[in-house]
Amino acid sequence: MNYQRHRQMTDPGKARPELWRLCIGLVLAVVIWFGLARGLVAVLGSLMDQDAYLTLLEQLQSGTTPGALLFLLFLTGALAAGAMVVAEVLHDRPGLGLLGPWAQFRGDFLRVAGAIAVLNLIILILPPWDLVPETTPGLAPRDWMLFLPTTLAVLLIQTGAEEVFFRGYFQSQLAVRFRHPAVWLIVPSMVFGMGHYLPEVYGENALMVALWSVAFGLAAGDLTARTGNLGAAVALHFVNNFLAIAVVSLKGEMSGLALRQYPFGPEDVDAVGALLPFDLALIFLSWLAARVALRV
Repeated sequence: MNYQRHRQMTDPGKARPELWRLCIGLVLAVVIWFGLARGLVAVLGSLMDQDAYLTLLEQLQSGTTPGALLFLLFLTGALAAGAMVVAEVLHDRPGLGLLGPWAQFRGDFLRVAGAIAVLNLIILILPPWDLVPETTPGLAPRDWMLFLPTTLAVLLIQTGAEEVFFRGYFQSQLAVRFRHPAVWLIVPSMVFGMGHYLPEVYGENALMVALWSVAFGLAAGDLTARTGNLGAAVALHFVNNFLAIAVVSLKGEMSGLALRQYPFGPEDVDAVGALLPFDLALIFLSWLAARVALRV
């Protein structure tokens, strides 16, 4: 594995590499995230009448309306702010540097996003897939197109924020202290998976969904280490979430922006369980497509 470029992400963290700083930084970044998010919700509450505010809070819990889901995804952006603040304060490294060199980030993002989009388009048009009869309508096509620019922007904020925290900060700062990739690839990916362990949502599939998330984290972490920036990882995350949130979503929670919906929700153990192997294979193919596109 050629991870020499990863030094672009790890060298800035050598000024203050202590492990205790990383542990405190992870906690502080999450605290800043929740504080900023709750503060923004509170500001909106002060500008709205009580009934409208209570309705907003209820919709934020489910994400079944376009506005609520957009706002919910946007709030995740505060996670990147938290990671950048702790990078500056605790590690004396530039917050924006967590993205890697900007020119490389931008180029890698565009190339990988294009490659994975083409891959998914090919899979979609190949037999035996027949998406429309197997799904139900979500947003009306006209409304979906009206929301599309905002959807793309907010998904970029959400996926970018998660990558800044998990790969830009957590992985790179851990790699300053531990040279072996088994540590700095697996530990952040395990934490990423734990964040997706939701038995109250996925029931018996909760562990499988968490393991899927670990595999995704490993793919994103590997691409980050191979390229020395977050462009490829953000692209992988962005296209994946766009497909799962804005194109075809599960019925129910987090479905407010979807053009189509599966006729079942996350609580349907058998149906979701049947999708997971396909999703895992798609992550593997997307990882390969990214490597081919970047020749890494």
